[in-house]
Amino acid sequence: MGEKHEKRISSSLKKFFGIGDFGFTLMSNIDTFYATYFFTNIAKFSLGIVTTITTISAVIDAVLSCLYGAWMNKIKPKKWGRYRSWLVLTPWMVPFLYALQFFKINNGILGIVIMTVAMITSRIAWNIPYIANISMINVAGKTTEDRMALSSTRMVWTSLGSVVYSYAGPVVVALFAGWLGENNAYAATAFVFAALMAAGYYAHFKMFDGYEETGEEELARLAAQAKQKRQDKQAKVSAWAAIRCNPHLIGLLLSSTTKYMVLFLVNGMAVYYFKYISHNDGLLATFVLITNLLGVVASYISKFVVARLSAKKTVVFSYLLMAVGMIAAFLIYQSTWVVIALMCVVVFAMTLTNACEPELFANCAGYSSKKTGYDTTGTVMGLLTVPVKVGIVMRGILISAALAIGGFSADIDPAAASAAVQRGICIGFMIIPAVVIFIGSLALLFGYRLDENKA
Repeated sequence: MGEKHEKRISSSLKKFFGIGDFGFTLMSNIDTFYATYFFTNIAKFSLGIVTTITTISAVIDAVLSCLYGAWMNKIKPKKWGRYRSWLVLTPWMVPFLYALQFFKINNGILGIVIMTVAMITSRIAWNIPYIANISMINVAGKTTEDRMALSSTRMVWTSLGSVVYSYAGPVVVALFAGWLGENNAYAATAFVFAALMAAGYYAHFKMFDGYEETGEEELARLAAQAKQKRQDKQAKVSAWAAIRCNPHLIGLLLSSTTKYMVLFLVNGMAVYYFKYISHNDGLLATFVLITNLLGVVASYISKFVVARLSAKKTVVFSYLLMAVGMIAAFLIYQSTWVVIALMCVVVFAMTLTNACEPELFANCAGYSSKKTGYDTTGTVMGLLTVPVKVGIVMRGILISAALAIGGFSADIDPAAASAAVQRGICIGFMIIPAVVIFIGSLALLFGYRLDENKA
């Protein structure tokens, strides 16, 4: 495919690839922490309407996430390359669409529809470059070492985004509330953080210059090959076709899905643990800060761990460590600081696996490409987001189920929570996640058997 495909990754990529993900983390956390509050307390929508808005947008987002990668493979490559081009084509739309999600026009159907459409379209506009960004790891990184270097650096920046957000997020919202009023503060913050994301992805676009064929070069290559092989149909590989021929990818998708189910369940249940068991709401902020800082460390050392163990072994061992840590925490759930220490280990191990996923998916992309005879990079790498979306959909179901186990009610006085309520909360915070992640370790151990050095 030309010399540009044999370039080793540059020092700028090794150091700064991920600043777009830094902005992405700042941006997405506004939705994570403030969307429901905005809908209920600022927009004054009923819980039924809020549930309808969030569920519709989440389900559509999950369905579309299965299609983005295959779509990028199928369409005609754009000017700057099949994947690199998308780092600049849609991110600029996100600030406007995302801000509209937090802008209430009226109390009628029109206002609800506009917010829902804004949630859906903003995610389309940011998911496409997000998948293109991940796909470029496989395009630019031609060795396991290079791919892990890019993945590790990206996760360092992502973790730094979480640390910075823990301070900057509430501060920026408060500043805009003072200047523009609380009603407009969330839209303004969403716009600013989304603009940072777009600027970061533009930086990625510049750093990846020369690592991928331009659209013109790819079309010329395909035209030259068309007489020998119907290469002009190269991109027309569906996500299902890429999965159907690849049992390793099925195991990887199942394993990755369990991790995100655990991530959202642990994060969602933490507030209940500190409120109803520790009786100290303030410890939640401490817990979040510690886990975010540990996430930076885990992201940095991941490439060294993988170099010694391999990506698959790192994930399997981390999942097993998470399961053991959560079971141990359940056995002594009344000892708050010990629980914090154990759950920090759990989150550390979870973050350690994040940088492994692009490498594992890249191996699956290579396998599917060999089996189908077509380039499936975008198709397979695009599936990276599917476990996240499934985890989001499952979050509400699992949290509600966990609270129901203990007979939880919002009317219960936290100081007088019964042992049954406390155990129910801890089952959701520790036991259910432990079982789920153990299943994930088995799915990867037995379902994913690619030789990572030869994939």
